[in-house]
Amino acid sequence: MKHATVNEAHQLQQAGATYVDVRSTREFDAGHPEGAINVPLLEHDDHGQMAQNPDFLRVMKAAFPPETRLLIGCQAGMRSLKAAQMLETFGFADVTNVKGGFGGARDHSGRLIEPGWTTTGLPVETGAPAGRTYGTLLDNADKA
Repeated sequence: MKHATVNEAHQLQQAGATYVDVRSTREFDAGHPEGAINVPLLEHDDHGQMAQNPDFLRVMKAAFPPETRLLIGCQAGMRSLKAAQMLETFGFADVTNVKGGFGGARDHSGRLIEPGWTTTGLPVETGAPAGRTYGTLLDNADKA
């Protein structure tokens, strides 16, 4: 499993790697790394609880060839690690977990232990960018 800091991930993204934000659609809409694509590993269910997204792998396989250079990020690094491991298991060849994710990883006392995208001042965007939302990718997977 490859790992990258957010600064390394930003450089890889600038060199052509695809940043996949595996946070929920709500989290993604509130703010995400500039240029990121949203495919949530967990999503809010009808009761507002976070639950495993049953379409995660299907959407990823429909959206990206297995050789795509993927940067997998979340809020602090735990969901992305799980998603990256899953993607490698199911045939994706070039997967990198983004340590620190969007907001940074913190210890039990709240101290920042791994800088995140926002804590390092990397470019952020909000909303639902055309062609990079989960809804669009899910629709495309359903048509495939």
